[in-house]
Amino acid sequence: MNERRQAAFTLDGVVLLHGISRTARSLRRMELALKAAGFATLNLDYDSRRKPLDALAEDIHPSLDQFAESLDGSVNFVCHSMGGLLARVYLARHRPARLGRVVMLGTPNGGSEIADRLKNLAAYRAYFGPAGQQLVTRRDAATSALLPPIDYSAGIIAGNRSVYPITSMALPRPHDGRVSVTNTRLEGMADHIVIRTSHPWLVRNADAIAQTIAFLREGQFSTNRQVD
Repeated sequence: MNERRQAAFTLDGVVLLHGISRTARSLRRMELALKAAGFATLNLDYDSRRKPLDALAEDIHPSLDQFAESLDGSVNFVCHSMGGLLARVYLARHRPARLGRVVMLGTPNGGSEIADRLKNLAAYRAYFGPAGQQLVTRRDAATSALLPPIDYSAGIIAGNRSVYPITSMALPRPHDGRVSVTNTRLEGMADHIVIRTSHPWLVRNADAIAQTIAFLREGQFSTNRQVD
């Protein structure tokens, strides 16, 4: 009896990837909710301001590969902002054998209009580094090659509130203060939802967390949606 129960139990995992200039701590509330929902988690820190996306993908590979090998279930991803782009680069290079689903929160899949405006400023270049230059809406051939079309189940959560009055002026509405809702969309995505919250709070918003778990379990967001 115990052997049959053990064989029937499969542990799925979730890799969490924070956004640029953030740390794994920003995803702590999301991580705790995922653990409570029965997922194993790997909440990674990476040098988001020091290296381009392709180098960052190689940096996270050893830890992520070891985590995937420790699971007997699928490997899912939950990503905030630029973390979603990093996941896309990583999965194009090192796709796990048992890839599950991917949730992106506030990810600039179509680029960021703010990065377009600031990319040539010395302060922006110094602070956000090489990856900051890859966040623009008009990507060069090298960056585009890092982000091929997806062929896996991706759910995207966008915000439509802002706590950034100055940068908000550079964005088409609706937006979350950092990324327009339109530019969170991705061709081939399985589902898309808009939450009443701002960019930094997407990973702490209770509805966004609940919708993340719903997508990981069902492959679609809950029909009980908090949208405008």
